[in-house]
Amino acid sequence: MSIPNAFYAQSGGVTSVINASACGVIETARRHPDRIGKLYAGRNGIIGALAEELIDTGAESAEAIAALRTTPSGAFGSCRYKLKSLEKNRREYERLIEVFKAHGIGYFFYNGGGDSADTCFKVSQLSQSMGYALQAIHVPKTIDNDLPLTDCCPGFGSVAKYVAVSTIEASFDVRSMAATSTKVFVLEVMGRHAGWIAAAGGLAADQGIPVVVLFPEIEFDKARFLARVDELVKQHGYCSVVVSEGCHHPDGTFLAEQGTRDAFGHAQLGGAAPVVAQMVKDALGHKFHWAVADYLQRAARHIASATDVRQAYELGQRAVELALEGRNAVMPTIERISDAPYAYRLGSAPLESVANVEKPMPRDFISDDGYGITEKCRRYLLPLIEGEDYPAYSGGLPVYATLRNDVVAKKLPAFEIS
Repeated sequence: MSIPNAFYAQSGGVTSVINASACGVIETARRHPDRIGKLYAGRNGIIGALAEELIDTGAESAEAIAALRTTPSGAFGSCRYKLKSLEKNRREYERLIEVFKAHGIGYFFYNGGGDSADTCFKVSQLSQSMGYALQAIHVPKTIDNDLPLTDCCPGFGSVAKYVAVSTIEASFDVRSMAATSTKVFVLEVMGRHAGWIAAAGGLAADQGIPVVVLFPEIEFDKARFLARVDELVKQHGYCSVVVSEGCHHPDGTFLAEQGTRDAFGHAQLGGAAPVVAQMVKDALGHKFHWAVADYLQRAARHIASATDVRQAYELGQRAVELALEGRNAVMPTIERISDAPYAYRLGSAPLESVANVEKPMPRDFISDDGYGITEKCRRYLLPLIEGEDYPAYSGGLPVYATLRNDVVAKKLPAFEIS
């Protein structure tokens, strides 16, 4: 019997450490040539499998693969493409199996968030119903930190570190100018339904900075919010506001909703910061500045958390080990043992319990007034942003890897992606 090949793909919004997971998957697979043959990567995520655009990772040197650990974004390309249900679009799932059959693929590693976990689970189900031997393992990744059954998600720790540092640094700037200029700074961060990223901005309070955090878990109350900002400005002369893009009114309408939807069917968000800043200006008359962290927060490999990088690699490594152990339709997880000293172990969770489930911030992580974080939340966050893992620098700039990404010859007819 021939040795099965493997397929790896990156999905959804990329992070500063998703390539560390790719590195973990590829390096671990290479250590088992007797169990895993070739390892292909999908060009632009699952689209690469549907279009049969398979990258031969074996053409990359060991040095190039190792360099992925310190390179941000998706080295093989990612996509926002959600496969519909098996009932609505069975042809795409069957196409995946056809491509896997044609290229002798017996292992499927899908690196992404909740929607990717759902796809990975559906592929595992279909392969079983079609009698095709395939082990589907989901590699967790999301800056939103909202996957269930894992203590944290790769990508989050680095974003949290970026947001915490940026909030502190911008607040120092505002403080120095508040007497004659800006009194309120508003930073908008990602987080559609979960306020994990916004919570990191609350760490600025540890340095005496007056900060208001607006969480998706807490309904926005305009009058209460303005009263709190006014109180802090009167007391300190300035304040900072960290607002999650998912902050919403009591009726569920997002402050930042644009009326459009993304490829996954989610409401397209963007613009909470200027909305909030203008509220402050209109009601209180304070001069303001605002910023949207956007791609900067998830691409900032130069300030990545060492904890995050290590866990991203380990979960990629563990995904391959789970496959070699014969596991299927599972996701490697992080199980926290203690906060201080920080300790954890790797576990696993069934995909049927992960797919389409979001983990919000616990209410006891949010202060009673709804505008800050608790000590319990601090104990959770601090280990995840601990340590620095700088990339190599040359000429003052970081050195990042760009792979060859050679695509192997196609064996099947062209396929039209709906």
